[in-house]
Amino acid sequence: MASFNPKDISTGRLHGYLLSAVAPRPIAFASTLDLEGNPNLSPFSFFNVFSANPPILIFSPARRVRNNTTKHTLENAEATKEVVINVVNYDIVQQMSLSSTEYPKGVNEFKKSGLTMLESDTVKPYRVAESPVQFECKVNDIIKLGNEGGAGNLIICEVLKLHIDDSVLDDKQTIVQEKLDLVARAGGSYYNRAKKGFFEIPKPISTLGIGVDAMPSTVRNSMILTGNDLGMLGNVEVLPTKEDINEFINTVSERYPNIKEMSHREKHKIARNYLSYGDVDSAWKLLLS
Repeated sequence: MASFNPKDISTGRLHGYLLSAVAPRPIAFASTLDLEGNPNLSPFSFFNVFSANPPILIFSPARRVRNNTTKHTLENAEATKEVVINVVNYDIVQQMSLSSTEYPKGVNEFKKSGLTMLESDTVKPYRVAESPVQFECKVNDIIKLGNEGGAGNLIICEVLKLHIDDSVLDDKQTIVQEKLDLVARAGGSYYNRAKKGFFEIPKPISTLGIGVDAMPSTVRNSMILTGNDLGMLGNVEVLPTKEDINEFINTVSERYPNIKEMSHREKHKIARNYLSYGDVDSAWKLLLS
């Protein structure tokens, strides 16, 4: 058995061991506002429920390991003392992943991920309309666990109001776990779907995806592509060039001889098939052909 003293290995390596070993972990999809009213949305997997009376949720935006900086969510929670914690189900997992991209301060991750801002009843931060359960919270306390990269910051949140989508409730107003279809976080690029087990999503941390807001309107407003599809498409840094698209058309011309005359609906259906295999590049080339 391999044994390690935490002080003898790098923080990054220790971080990886912890995330892989303590898994799967629930995800706090946290919505905050800065003092100027700019929305921020980001997921955190150091999260759980710790009390029912009073109702307390705690999540921890850790200091970045690579450069020891803090997350916008932590800065906003310290400044405003309010947060909305939204749960993540499978229907929004790709958009949630896209929102974790390190966009500059002031960029609205709701728009980048294509999720809908829904006004809250008791706090100022917006809810994620697509999330099946949303908790409006006040921040009771923030406990800083250290000053070095990787140190956590426990944001202790008291639930002031919760919202549960009718579609995940039975006739006794009880949550049906199978309908909720929650997603949890594991190590590396792994996630866990409550109903199906582990799957992978490439981490968008090192790149700046164009986001859903930068897509052509025919794609962004598609009646065929799902939120997860848009999340995958929004995680590319640049769109394919005309030369790339023409080369793709020539490559698939035998399979799709009328590709240039296809309707948007037809292209979107085929693009979904490419996305089901993780081929985002081909999906984009088809959509823009």
